[in-house]
Amino acid sequence: MKNIFLIIASLITILMGCDIFDNSNKGTFIYPNTNVQTLVHDDLTREYILYIPDSYDGTSALPLMMNFHGYSQNAGEYIIEADMRQLAESDTFILVYPQGSYLNGLSFWNPCPAGGDNKSDVNDFGFVESMISKISTQYNLNMERIYAAGFSNGGMMAYGLANYKSDIIAAVASVSGAMLDCFGSTNHPMPVVHLHGTSDYVLPYNGGIDLTSVQSTLDYWINFNNTTTIPNIIIDDSGDMTIEHYVYDQGDSLVSVEHYKYIGGDHIWFNSTFQGQNASELVWNFVSRYDINGLR
Repeated sequence: MKNIFLIIASLITILMGCDIFDNSNKGTFIYPNTNVQTLVHDDLTREYILYIPDSYDGTSALPLMMNFHGYSQNAGEYIIEADMRQLAESDTFILVYPQGSYLNGLSFWNPCPAGGDNKSDVNDFGFVESMISKISTQYNLNMERIYAAGFSNGGMMAYGLANYKSDIIAAVASVSGAMLDCFGSTNHPMPVVHLHGTSDYVLPYNGGIDLTSVQSTLDYWINFNNTTTIPNIIIDDSGDMTIEHYVYDQGDSLVSVEHYKYIGGDHIWFNSTFQGQNASELVWNFVSRYDINGLR
């Protein structure tokens, strides 16, 4: 699989006329305006890929969009799969793809405090805080507009940040992810958007052993945010699959909980479009409506 990504990346590099960089053979690719950063947290060297839009000049504070890869993936591959760089250019925000730590050669995120729901004792919440702090010393960040999104295990991480680091997170998005049963003390209304396929074979739509269903996750945030309990529903069947959009709105601070249901969709970051928008666009267009105080 890695060879396939290397071939694809090399072809893209030739077309774009730029160099390619493979960081420690982990498949971390460098593109224009993209750079691999490192920091040491809890005696571990951690990595993340940072993308700065061309128009950045330091005069305006920009939002920060964090996008977390899934289990066993790496940030270099994931930036291609869940590409938000064009959006960062058009809407002018700073984009970061953090790299999970490794256990038995496979990367992962710990979405809960130390305990049985985590794969190790690595403190990923602390790493994210340190990463944001470092980026804020290098670039002019709007600290009220920091967003977290992720795929699969990365979606779990986004929910973990919503639960335990809401003091720095304005809104979250999960794509083919799930929320684990570690619930934190979220300290402000939390806008949530969840994208999921009904044929997801890894994190089943209706849940499973030790896995919550999509609806139970939505219900948690619907109740927490005091939104409407009967959704507005829009259906788009104009593309390669039917997609249903559920909107639970009118929550505290005017936040909403939204869900895109991909009928027959697999365990992927979706390229299928809803009203012309793929998953990256749906995620950004949702979270960017909010800051840490609610609807902007």
